[in-house]
Formats: sequence, C-alpha cells, structure tokens
Amino acid sequence: MEYLDQTKAIKLRKIIILLSVVLPLAVAALFGLKIEGVTIFRSLPAVYTVINGLTALCLLAALRAIKKKNISLHFTWIRIALVLSLVFLIMYVLYHVTSPTTHFGDTNGDGQVDILEKAKIGLTAVVYYVLLFSHILLSIAVVPLVLFSYLYARTGQIDRHRRWVRFAFPIWLYVAVSGVIVYVFISPYYH
Repeated sequence: MEYLDQTKAIKLRKIIILLSVVLPLAVAALFGLKIEGVTIFRSLPAVYTVINGLTALCLLAALRAIKKKNISLHFTWIRIALVLSLVFLIMYVLYHVTSPTTHFGDTNGDGQVDILEKAKIGLTAVVYYVLLFSHILLSIAVVPLVLFSYLYARTGQIDRHRRWVRFAFPIWLYVAVSGVIVYVFISPYYH
C-alpha cells in the first residue's frame, strides 16, 4: 500500500472533520423532509439491513486478515466495509425521506401505539429503544473514529492507527450488528 503524502493528509483531515459534523446534521435535517408519493424505496430497510450484515462480516474478515498479518487483504476488506457503509447511508436516507415513520409496536398501522399495543409489546419496547438509541448515538460517533483510523493507516501512522482502531472497530461492528437487530425488532410493524 502506498502512503498518502502530508499535503493530502491535511486536506483529508479537514474533510473528515467536516463530514463528522455535517453528516449527522444533514441526516437529522432530512428527517424533517418528506417526499410524498414515492413508493419505490419502501423495501429498502430489508436491503440496507443485509448491507449492515455484510459490513459486519467484512469487518470480521478484516480483523482475521490483520491477525494473519495480511495487510493487503485487511485493507481490501476495510475498503469494502467503507463502501457498504456509504451505500447503507444513501439507502437509509432515501427510505426515510420517502416513507412514513414506522412506530415500534404499531400493529394496526395507524401511526400510533395505543395502550393495547403498548401492553402487547411490554418490556420488549425498552430493549428495542435502548438498542435503537445506542445504535444511533454510536453511528454518529463512529464516523470520525473510522475515518481517522483509515487516514492514519493510509499515512503510515500505524501506532496511531492501532490506538484509534481499539475504539473504532468495536463501535463500527456494534453499529453494523445492532442495525440488523433493530431491523428484526421493527420489521413486523412495516406497513
């Protein structure tokens, strides 16, 4: 792997900082936007859940490759995981700006969870929301962690890369796996 020069690294550092701030804000702002009448993206949650699962598998494959000291293969798996994460983000936004909000426990699809529906889901809702909120918060935190970890590897700052990866890897893996679990919880309520 050829290392990036310092000039490119400085530019990429600025881009990473910008993305780390702008991405979460843009995604949050897009939740206020609803494009009515577009139904083509309604099946995307199942698709981007598979992408989350594939991302988790790529991360595990990258871990295995680096433990075997196969840096080239490790780098390939990480790049694939990065691309999958970007594809996930695009699909996630497309779905949420074109589809009505799905409420956990809304069995009749009226957009509200009434007292009977709440009684039916019981403590499962607590588990779901703890998982969902941790998934969302960590998906915000993982952006700079992963991108800086990648940048440090690409600039040959391997010790720094390793220090960042100690946090980035488990959080990225958690976000990918918890995304799949969140889908399993919410999928019965898609209408």
